[in-house]
Amino acid sequence: MRAWKAVASTLALSGADVAVTTLLYTHGQGGRNVLQDLRHFNIFNSLLDIWGGCLYRSCVLLGAAIGVATNTAYGPRRLRASRTFIAVVCLLMGIYMMVKLLLYSEVRKTIRDPWFWGLFAWTYVALAATFGLWQLLACVTSSREALGPSSESRAEVEESCDGGTPRDKREEAAGPTIHKLLSYTKPDAFFLGIASFFLLVAALGETFLPYYTGLAIDGIVVQKSMDRFSTAVLVMSLLAIGSSFAAGIRGGVFTLIFARLNIRLRNCLFRSLVSQEMSFFDENRTGDVISRLTSDTTIVSDLVSQNINIFLRNVVKATGVIFFMFSLSWKLSLVTFMGFPIIMLVSDVYGKYYQKLSKDVQSALAKANNTAEETISAMKTVRSFANEETEANVYWQKLQQVYKLNKREAMAYTYYVWSSGLTLLVVQVSILYYGGHLVISGQMTSGNLISFIIYEFVLGDCMESIGSVYSGLMQGVGAAEKVFEFIDRKPTMVHDGSLAPDHVDGKVEFRNVTFSYRTRSATQVLQNVSFTLHPGKVTALVGPSGSGKSSCVNILENFYPLQDGQVLLDGCPINMYDHKYLHSVISLVSQEPVLFARSIADNISYGLTSASFESVVQAAQKANAHNFITELQDGYHTGEKGAQLSGGQKQRVAIARALIRAPPILILDEATSALDAESEHAIQQAIYGDLQNHTVLVIAHRLSTVERAHNIIVLDKGRVVQQGSHKELMEEGGLYSKLVQRQILGLEGGGTDSVQPAARGDAAKAPGGLEEEFRIDHSLPAVAQDDFTNAAPK
Repeated sequence: MRAWKAVASTLALSGADVAVTTLLYTHGQGGRNVLQDLRHFNIFNSLLDIWGGCLYRSCVLLGAAIGVATNTAYGPRRLRASRTFIAVVCLLMGIYMMVKLLLYSEVRKTIRDPWFWGLFAWTYVALAATFGLWQLLACVTSSREALGPSSESRAEVEESCDGGTPRDKREEAAGPTIHKLLSYTKPDAFFLGIASFFLLVAALGETFLPYYTGLAIDGIVVQKSMDRFSTAVLVMSLLAIGSSFAAGIRGGVFTLIFARLNIRLRNCLFRSLVSQEMSFFDENRTGDVISRLTSDTTIVSDLVSQNINIFLRNVVKATGVIFFMFSLSWKLSLVTFMGFPIIMLVSDVYGKYYQKLSKDVQSALAKANNTAEETISAMKTVRSFANEETEANVYWQKLQQVYKLNKREAMAYTYYVWSSGLTLLVVQVSILYYGGHLVISGQMTSGNLISFIIYEFVLGDCMESIGSVYSGLMQGVGAAEKVFEFIDRKPTMVHDGSLAPDHVDGKVEFRNVTFSYRTRSATQVLQNVSFTLHPGKVTALVGPSGSGKSSCVNILENFYPLQDGQVLLDGCPINMYDHKYLHSVISLVSQEPVLFARSIADNISYGLTSASFESVVQAAQKANAHNFITELQDGYHTGEKGAQLSGGQKQRVAIARALIRAPPILILDEATSALDAESEHAIQQAIYGDLQNHTVLVIAHRLSTVERAHNIIVLDKGRVVQQGSHKELMEEGGLYSKLVQRQILGLEGGGTDSVQPAARGDAAKAPGGLEEEFRIDHSLPAVAQDDFTNAAPK
């Protein structure tokens, strides 16, 4: 906003404030003289102090306007920094106006002066306008900032214009978050209606108890009537029984409602998580995601449900208490409510600070949980390197970060209790003193005073409960914001294809594919890659580690979007196919297969809506897994993630999981790396036995698998450098020939220049060397081994 507009508005308000206040002051009680009031000032009768307060706030506001007008660069910043100061000034002036009303009423039992009431109302209007104009001046930007404000200046201005709350587009404010959270309870509208009814009944019953307590005391002290006393006690007993019964039903129904809410949130969050793109799981740690699903949803369920229940009960109860307090004595009610604005200001500051702390605590806990999960899941590696103490120290350091934040939470809570408790104590002493004055002067009975004091204690308990649940509610809101962040997140890669033909030939084409992972966007994993997978053929991808072999598999599975180029299945881009259909015609077996916490039979038929037990057994037989499965204690019903299975046995189960689908396209990504020669030979017979309706893509380092492929594609640094059959590539030389030579000769990193002639027997006895590039399968026929040995340069 331009400075001159803000300054003009300030001058207009200040002038109007002084003019209206002076008019109301001088015309009250038939006219006042300022000099006479100054010479004979009486706080019970004169309103000179109210007029002086008007001059003070006008001077403060004019000073702020002049500061902004003369220095638009630093003036608004100073106003933003002193926002609490102007809030306290306006608050104290409002409290003093209530004190003035009480003092004025001491000399005038009934205030019928309209000028006084006009001055009373105008003072509060002027105070609200003063605070608003201070905020307006704090939002003024200089001409330089208007052209291009820095991010820091812009953030400060937005914070001021937002009432001091930093704006974060990724997060919602507490109010909308609670509203959104409660919107998930719409299916429980009937239960909410029941809970609300009994909430109202319980609150009303508890509200009437102090009133009848006062009547019982008046029956003893004032009327000295046993009938009145007995009647009041009987009504109190009935109210106590009824309110207790209603409170029990209210609590139980609210617990049920928020238990259903927690289940609903977990379900929505999990459904959102499983629909996210693969890059989301690359960018977010598993521990952080699991923390949202377990810890944060639990916090939302426990804290939010408990605190909303307490909050609603105390709000309803406080409303009834306030009504009875004003009906007993409006003067004592004003004394009571003088301290509440201070408590509200402290609660507001504390709530915002605690909300920020709670988010930091949740983030620190997620990091600690991630460290623990990572260590426990890799316990064999930790134990093999005897690194238990180091991992424990790392976890301890993460916990220390959480503890530091917990200490800040404890200190903040301590200061909050001190300030609010001291204010309540001052209010209670003031009520007792002023209430005694009203009883002695005959303005209220002793029973009414006792009732009012009880109401004040009840109201104090309500406010204390509201203040205490505020921190818990804010903590729950912080957790809910994180939960909603994932629930509302839309996948950047949407599987919206609809193509689902009755038949797939299985021809796959990579056309000028360029690709990089979002977590490493600067590194191109594949660069202008083109090749074709033909139906009825086996194609092998080979190359050094990091050449892009597994990335080709990820792209073919449509896990990641392409930067450039296309991947076609039967001439159509794979993203045009229906998600479920695409993965029903493509099956992947990875090097480290994952078995779920289900039986082996369920793992083999995973993803199939209906699969007979016979088909499961047939698939296991093809994968050479039937024999070891039947030897297990529970056979095909063995579960617990295959904890008792070896790596090779898990691979055979995973291969059976792929073969049971009879997929048109089968991808084997180092799928036989942990198998012995016999098992691999059996699986190869199953794969190669019927290729008429199958397209097979193999990523393997075993020579027995690679040499039988109809087409071998050699990748290096994300590019296709060679392509052809094994015999053609060996005759051509190049990278493929080097890889074969390294394995056969057992060299550890030597190039072709360092290759020396070797006998076949030496080659057969050579150690592993670069076995991770290719491994010799001694179960191959002698002719095949002779072919590979003779292919080596002499």
